[in-house]
Amino acid sequence: MKTKNNFLLQFFYKIFDRTRYQKNKNLIKIEKDKKIFKENFENYINSIQVTLKKKKEISFLHSGHTGDIINILPILKELYKTHACKLYIKLDLPTVTYYPDHPAGQVFMNKNIYNMLHPLLKKQEYISQVNIYDNEEIDINFDLIRELPISLAFDSMKYGSHITGIQPDLGQVFLEAEDHSELKNKIVILRSFRYQNHFINYDFLNKYENVYFVGVSSEYEDLRRIVKNLQFHECKDFLEMAEIIKSCKLFIGNNSLGFTIAEGFKVPRLLELSPFNPSQQIHGEDAYDFYFQSHFEKFFKILYNK
Repeated sequence: MKTKNNFLLQFFYKIFDRTRYQKNKNLIKIEKDKKIFKENFENYINSIQVTLKKKKEISFLHSGHTGDIINILPILKELYKTHACKLYIKLDLPTVTYYPDHPAGQVFMNKNIYNMLHPLLKKQEYISQVNIYDNEEIDINFDLIRELPISLAFDSMKYGSHITGIQPDLGQVFLEAEDHSELKNKIVILRSFRYQNHFINYDFLNKYENVYFVGVSSEYEDLRRIVKNLQFHECKDFLEMAEIIKSCKLFIGNNSLGFTIAEGFKVPRLLELSPFNPSQQIHGEDAYDFYFQSHFEKFFKILYNK
């Protein structure tokens, strides 16, 4: 009866008192989220701190996109000081949101993308083991971030920190790779179809030489309509992509694996911010983000001439 009365009262406010209606609606959501967290997640979040104190070998699970997996590596590097870290990646988990033109299709990670990512992960000395998940016992499940009753409209490099309670210095280098044997000191671009900024244009880059694209060919062809002198390098895997980005003069990208790798090496970098999903952020020196054309060209000149 109480629930029915509350519903009728809320309906009354919706018609005659919109301010009171919205306030009550917010309070109802807060109470619902608190209940969900307490019943489903609080014990697990708290148990992670106990696990980190008791165990010296920690197993992690991640089923997300490649950039999301790279984003949790600073945490593993920090824990490497006192723990051995094993990383398991689950394949073929369906995405919640439809992503047109995504290389993995409508799953977060498929076998082909995993095979591309694996060499880069194996290169990181702070990860003792990288494998496809096959029902192993897991200590810390990073996939939890998508289930928690919280908004994800914040810095994606901090998703893992809010699961583990570990907050490394994101301004420091956290990726390891050799320099690329051929492509060095180039302007390197990876601009995915997702999260493009419709306020800006790359056409001013036609004035520059040695501009290379390292994403998929369809993304390259799309940008080459604007940047006529754009050259394409098909990376054999993401380790080679990392080597090229590490060796570049300047990296430009939107919210994508490429920019996450550039963050990992702290190379001079420009981030094309998405007006729809600004979850990718910059950390440390030699980095600028932008929404608008004049800022894009201004920051490019600063880094190019540095």
